[in-house]
Amino acid sequence: MRPNDSRGQGRRSGRGPRRSSRSRNDAPRPSYPSTPPAKKTFWQKLVSFFSPATPAAANGAPRNGSSATPVRKEPRQARKPEAVEVTSEKLYVGNLSYDATESDLFELFKGVGTVKNAEIVSHKYNEKSKGFGFVSMSSIDEAKRAVVELHDKEFMGRKLVVSGAKTNEREPNYRG
Repeated sequence: MRPNDSRGQGRRSGRGPRRSSRSRNDAPRPSYPSTPPAKKTFWQKLVSFFSPATPAAANGAPRNGSSATPVRKEPRQARKPEAVEVTSEKLYVGNLSYDATESDLFELFKGVGTVKNAEIVSHKYNEKSKGFGFVSMSSIDEAKRAVVELHDKEFMGRKLVVSGAKTNEREPNYRG
C-alpha cells in the first residue's frame, strides 16, 4: 500500500466528490443496534411470512410499502346479464355448470321445442367449458318460448341465463 493511498476517501471512480456524511438539513441518521439480529429459523421465517407484521399488512396492503393495487373494501356487485331480444333461432345460454355437456343442453331444450344444434364454448387449449353456450332452435317462436320457460331455471345446480344471441351487425362483403 502506498503512503498517500487512503481507502474510502477522495474521489470514487466516476461518481464525483464524496459528500459529507450529513444531509443538507443536518438531520441525524438513525442509529442501528451494534449487534446483528439473531438469524431466524426456517419455520420462524415461514410463520412471519404468513402472519401480518404490521397493521397495514393486516388490511391487505402489500408488505413492501408500495400501493400498486388498491384494496377493494366492498364486495363486487354482480352484473346483470344484458337482455338481448330474440330475433333469430340462435339462443345464448349462460351460467352453465362446467360439468354440463352438449347432450345435456340438447335434452334440456328438446323439452321446449325442436333443437337444431347445441354447443358449449370451451377453452382452445385445455378443452374445458367456459360456462356458456349456444342453442339453435327450429323457429323463432320456439326460441322465444325457450327463453320464457328456461330463463332463471335451475339446471345442474345453477340458474341459467337464456336470451337471444347477439348477431353480427355487419354483413359480409362478397366481391364477385
